[in-house]
Amino acid sequence: MSEPARIHWVEDGQPRSARWRSESGAPPPKRVQVADDTLTADAAFRLASEGTAILWRGDFQNARQLLQALARRIDKPKKIKKAKARADAAAVSPLDAFNQHRQAQSQRARTLAMLVLEFDGEHHISLRRAPDVAHACSEAYGPGDAAQGSYVSALRELLGLIGAHEWRKKGVEIAALGGARIHPHYGVFAPVRGEYLGLVAETPLPAAALANSLAFDIGTGTGVLAAILARRGVQQVIATDQDPRALACARENLARLALAGHVTLQEANLFPDGRAPLIVCNPPWVPARPSSPVEHAVYDPESRMLRGFLQGLAAHLAPGGEGWLILSDLAEHLGLRSRSELLDWIAAAGLQVLSRVDVKPQHPKAADASDALHAARAAEVTSLWRLAAGVEGDSVAMN
Repeated sequence: MSEPARIHWVEDGQPRSARWRSESGAPPPKRVQVADDTLTADAAFRLASEGTAILWRGDFQNARQLLQALARRIDKPKKIKKAKARADAAAVSPLDAFNQHRQAQSQRARTLAMLVLEFDGEHHISLRRAPDVAHACSEAYGPGDAAQGSYVSALRELLGLIGAHEWRKKGVEIAALGGARIHPHYGVFAPVRGEYLGLVAETPLPAAALANSLAFDIGTGTGVLAAILARRGVQQVIATDQDPRALACARENLARLALAGHVTLQEANLFPDGRAPLIVCNPPWVPARPSSPVEHAVYDPESRMLRGFLQGLAAHLAPGGEGWLILSDLAEHLGLRSRSELLDWIAAAGLQVLSRVDVKPQHPKAADASDALHAARAAEVTSLWRLAAGVEGDSVAMN
């Protein structure tokens, strides 16, 4: 195994170093300046913008306030005349708007990640008013080990770990499960978009699945779709995922819901062995490159998972079976994928479209006119595509 990356700095005239930890996969900063409560927000912003990491030695709560001050400086709108702003917005294509939005978000994340903290090997922070974050860090990084020595990580990442820890404790209420809660783990996509869960809960099960009560859930994540199918009476669900974090999360959720006896979890890339009369898949909806491991549930580079599911579906469907593809058309409105491309992939896989059930998303961003991608989000439709094995070219054209 390769040695972990290290971050180096000088403190009190002495060279220092520690392990570098970044869930986004960012390399350790090459320039590091030790700072405390005397550092002003403007000076910190200049350092962070230049790529200099700020290793904080002051009060923890002051560090949080400094991070907020940095965010305000990044997000401060430029003074542009309204008429010019409207003209500029009109001239930008949806694809360009998406790329600009991603670039801006990436730059924002890099700048905010320049405020860093040192942890001991057991995930403790030796700062005034620092909370006990060992449990939150252990859930994401694994158990602490004093023998491994200290490490440095971004304050922004730590706050994400704390937020994920609280979310994991509280859980997400799922209407399709009668109000039961799903508890997402750090790095596993949280099922906060209830409309796609409702589609799986309400679409009639295929006759073949009623006769042979078996289903595959491809890319199970938190296990929420497997749980919905089991609650609907499917006696055996085989749920797959290639992420160990997701499998651990699903296992915990299914046990909490007393459904572990109906769901078998497998570590696999897409399909398990065999055939099933119902195969469900909710792949990442946006065909773009994730900028961090935790974004893999949202971004699917070159639609690899989507195309892999379609290409392998016919070979894993039992006679008379259906594949349920849960997919938003947001990518189409962003110019990242066309409807004709999707239909071509379906036909080339030897599949036919039996029907499609649509629903409009209700999430807040769909109504937020200030959002950079508002036009695409406002037009978005989430669909359950009912697919069956057929002869190439038999796919029903559905616009």
